Amino acid sequence: MTHHTAPATRPSTWTGLVAVDDTALAVTDTGGPGLPVVYLNGQFATQGYWRRVLAELGPSLRHITYDERARGRRSKRSADYSFEAAVRDVDAVLAARGVDRALLVGWSYGAFVAAHWASRNPRRAVGAVLVEGAEPYDWLTDDLERRIRRQFRLWYPLMVLLRPTGLTPRMGHRQMSECNIELGRIGGARALGPVLDAITVPTRYVLASGASLGSKGDEQELIRAAVPAVTARNPHIRLSAKVASDHDTILKKDFRAVADAVREVAALDRPGTAGR
Repeated sequence: MTHHTAPATRPSTWTGLVAVDDTALAVTDTGGPGLPVVYLNGQFATQGYWRRVLAELGPSLRHITYDERARGRRSKRSADYSFEAAVRDVDAVLAARGVDRALLVGWSYGAFVAAHWASRNPRRAVGAVLVEGAEPYDWLTDDLERRIRRQFRLWYPLMVLLRPTGLTPRMGHRQMSECNIELGRIGGARALGPVLDAITVPTRYVLASGASLGSKGDEQELIRAAVPAVTARNPHIRLSAKVASDHDTILKKDFRAVADAVREVAALDRPGTAGR
């Protein structure tokens, strides 16, 4: 008699909208029993930016991505685009997907969200990977604030044309400017330093070497120079890699370094304790 063994079934990916406050977020969850990893986007980016990192890491982890308020093609608009709303959205997504503990990976703006969430939730955070963000540095000046407002006002007509592609947010130029300026305040040394000092879970930085969109000269490198002081004060935080790409292309050109940092943090989690 011939016995036929049923092929192993791969977890089915779930996509849908998760309601939070006055809006709804487009979420993708690959499912499965692996350690849940939540990916937090750049300020006006989308979950599609993570595709190379996810492909590199493969199906052994449970990958959860989502588009923030008014970002991408499907997430809805909101009356609140504040940083605190972005942190609340992490909880909303985790609750909707039945996840208690997770590893957070954030790029740029998302790194600040990841750092805050990990600092506030030490029992729920497996760890964090901070990609080109969450460096405590006082970069916001009156002159730069004016430059930010001017840039978004100039970029706005083109951004409106690109909205159907999902590549630009469905926000006004003033709202986008305020988000960016608020980040400058949150990212200052006095504001962010204590948040990073309070982190008690494994946390890794992945830094680039080049400039970022809108930056001038060595502005970005001056911001990155704040990281050694952070790692010196907090033994839970280390630099995993500094790569050759610039701020805006790191997930495309150096996705392997990001994936390596995720593996490094995931390996430190105690077996059998990951929430699902």
